[in-house]
Amino acid sequence: MQSSEPDSAVYRTLLESTRAIPWKIDWATSTFAYIGPQIEPLLGWAPSSWVTVNDWAMRMHPDDRERVVNFCVAQSSAGVDHEADYRALTANGEYVWIRDVVHVVRDASGNVDSLVGFMFDITERKQTEEKLISLQKELEALSYLDSLTGVANRRKFDAVLKTEWGEARHHTQPLSLILVDVDFFKRYNDHHGHVEGDNCLRRIAQALASVANRPRDFVARYGGEEFVLILPASDKKAAATVAERCRRAVFKAQIPHDNSPLGPMITVSMGLGTVIPAAREDPNTFIDLVDRRLYQAKRAGRNQIVSAA
Repeated sequence: MQSSEPDSAVYRTLLESTRAIPWKIDWATSTFAYIGPQIEPLLGWAPSSWVTVNDWAMRMHPDDRERVVNFCVAQSSAGVDHEADYRALTANGEYVWIRDVVHVVRDASGNVDSLVGFMFDITERKQTEEKLISLQKELEALSYLDSLTGVANRRKFDAVLKTEWGEARHHTQPLSLILVDVDFFKRYNDHHGHVEGDNCLRRIAQALASVANRPRDFVARYGGEEFVLILPASDKKAAATVAERCRRAVFKAQIPHDNSPLGPMITVSMGLGTVIPAAREDPNTFIDLVDRRLYQAKRAGRNQIVSAA
């Protein structure tokens, strides 16, 4: 049963009074049979300028165009209703986020006859989503940061070591690890107080970070007064050079330690290890090895680097 003329006018009035933008495309000719007048206040393009689907495609952000057009054509050809989000170009050169909700209309033979749908302005929603994503990334970054020293924390170290271990194993490259312990730090806290102790750790973190300056070099606070460096693609000789530079950088920081038997300034002890990971090797075993070398350095008098048992 067909709608009467008055009913059609009512339906059109209802469609054109909504914020959603109704439209219809003839499938055979790929032309717009109709688009609501709401399109002009939103995008600035007059309804009369929407002639073919090419007008729709070319008024889309270049980064969205191929993905959206291919998806919509494929879904429409298959007779599948669908939705697509994209950035639509306005007449003044800006972009508005659109959600197109598409319904496929078939003829009596089951072939695609036309497409009808609604465009919705979802710019505000997208902006909110982007803010939430940005906030989530900031929170994730903070969750990987040691709040005291500003370098990465143990959680981030675990994640980076897992990644670099896999890379080293895949490419058969050396991976070096340096564990750093502040000598007589308890005595430092007892003598200088915890506020100065916190400041001491911050200065040491800065000194270590200044040395680990290649793009993939990594520094983290391992826990308490211990720090750790991951040096990808670094053999034993290169890692030993970095370790010595770390020791010197801490000394150059000239952090007074009036309660150290080693001298008037803060010093550090280090354990160093290098490995080319094999398929069944465990990074935790490697960490334990480097940790044992660190304690050898401490037992041997501190303020030194141990790189072999």
